[in-house]
Amino acid sequence: MSHRRVNILLVEDNHQDVELILRALQKQNLGGKVKVARDGAEALAILFPPGQNGTDLRESLKVIFLDLKLPKVSGLEVLRAIKTDVRTQAIPVVVLTSSPQETDIDECYHLGANSYIVKPLELDDFTQAIAQLGSYWVLLNQTIPQ
Repeated sequence: MSHRRVNILLVEDNHQDVELILRALQKQNLGGKVKVARDGAEALAILFPPGQNGTDLRESLKVIFLDLKLPKVSGLEVLRAIKTDVRTQAIPVVVLTSSPQETDIDECYHLGANSYIVKPLELDDFTQAIAQLGSYWVLLNQTIPQ
């Protein structure tokens, strides 16, 4: 997949959630514009590849969907890295998690998250929420050119 086509970085370790999210985005014709990272370390390697020169993924990203409870490197650490690096701080980050804890919500917004969504438990609600997120952040939201 060409990085020029990638608009969404999905950082999610739950295989079932990845499949549901990709299916919901496909219904919005956004399925082919998603790069998946299965843990925090992989997300950081994608966003900050060592020795990277020339055009990269960061230039085409319109949004990052980020789970909090990730193996290797937590979602909070990924969010901190994104929002403290000048190369990525303008990319919107939507925290998409199962945690409704106020401490997580507060910390994410403190670190610069653009939105915090608790994953709906019902399949139809989950699918509809993802479709709406994709439409808004990729098709409607205006971003700063990278």
